[in-house]
Amino acid sequence: MGSKTFERSQEVSDVRGQIDHPIIDGDGHLIEFVPWLRDLIVEIADESVAKQFDALVHGSAAIRGVPEDARRELGISRSSYWALPARNTLDRATAMLPELLYERLDEIGIDFALLYPTYGLTVVGIPGAELRGAVARACNRYIAEAYAPFRDRLEPVASIPMFTPDEAVAELNYAVGELGLKSVMMAGVVPRPFEGASNERTSRWMDTLGHDSLYDYDPVWQRCLDLGVCPTFHASGMGWGSRTSTTNYVYNHIGNFATAGEATARSLIFGGVTKRFPELRFAFLEGGVAWGVNLLADLIGHYEKRNRRSLEHYNPANLDRPGLAQLIADYGTQGHRDRADNLDLALAMLSDPDERPDQVDDFAESMLTSVDDIVDIFSRQYFFGCEADDPMNAMAFDASKNPANAKLQAIFASDIGHWDVPDFRGVVPEAWELVDDGHITTDDFQAFTCDNITALLTAGNPDYFANTIITT
Repeated sequence: MGSKTFERSQEVSDVRGQIDHPIIDGDGHLIEFVPWLRDLIVEIADESVAKQFDALVHGSAAIRGVPEDARRELGISRSSYWALPARNTLDRATAMLPELLYERLDEIGIDFALLYPTYGLTVVGIPGAELRGAVARACNRYIAEAYAPFRDRLEPVASIPMFTPDEAVAELNYAVGELGLKSVMMAGVVPRPFEGASNERTSRWMDTLGHDSLYDYDPVWQRCLDLGVCPTFHASGMGWGSRTSTTNYVYNHIGNFATAGEATARSLIFGGVTKRFPELRFAFLEGGVAWGVNLLADLIGHYEKRNRRSLEHYNPANLDRPGLAQLIADYGTQGHRDRADNLDLALAMLSDPDERPDQVDDFAESMLTSVDDIVDIFSRQYFFGCEADDPMNAMAFDASKNPANAKLQAIFASDIGHWDVPDFRGVVPEAWELVDDGHITTDDFQAFTCDNITALLTAGNPDYFANTIITT
């Protein structure tokens, strides 16, 4: 171990002095040491694949060489730059060196941390199967080897590519079954080229793994159950939808994790995944919880009015045509009455009586039978990664304002290692500000920083915290 002593700030000490529970970081970030990672890629694949990885590492330079007026045509949007600590060199080294982070945990105020990858975040979106598979495997070997001595307090998270169910199951078997990793990260959105598209980058649709997916991902969810891991999604919404600026990263970044998480959460529900696998828990990271509250409200509102029984209220077959004709005669202007014999045209739009009977129940695949089913998913199966400085985190705990008086399971996510955190020592005091400001209680803070993440991780693996400093 190193010889330097790292002392807590007064702010961190003040928070820790007011609680009697551990603080578990549900989403910190490690920064892979690229020379080591590259050597593993060569070992797993070969030098030619490693050179493809080099191009990925130096992608910013390649994009700078593309004229701005050509980027739109090529489907190149402005992506991350200057996204890691620099002036705060200690924090940069801390995210890169496991032993240094291990020694600084007490100073930061965190007892146990899940560490998501950085380069591994890009792995799950690489379109080339050979490169994607090699880098994913290398990332998982790297974290298993580099963090092996420190897993009583640091748990690195495996990268699981999801372009096909077969590759996902294979990497789950390797990362969890062989390497012994206990947490996994997936992309909940997979970009697919439209059939026959001449430019894959500009002609893509987003497969969200549940409803309307190209593949049946049930074998993946079943394998997660078998292995005792919960799917966590850490996908980006940049480069699709409205986030395609060719020049402005922040414009593309704002709301992008929430957009990607919402797409997957909605797809899993409408695809019936949450009902077929009720024991499984799912986490959506770095997008906060506000979108979750909104989706919950939206689903309830739509279900109440457009479930199969309620939909009969709008079935054109139930229209009283003679009664409508009489109302036109009694209250219509001369223009209405002169054209009353063409009532079919007046009623055609948005009221076609010939819709296919098998396509008028939008909730059939979801297997939802009540509003209680929806609330159960959001309050038991779904978890929401929330950065410490997000004031909207309080929404998760404000049952009086939430639909059906639900509390959502927000989990504390420091995001240390990335630009969101200028100083690692600030994340715990930032999270506590909601208590100081009266927006959440100390019990809510315990749920946020300890109880919810514990419930997520131990649902499939009761022994998740065995041989760690956390006792459950």
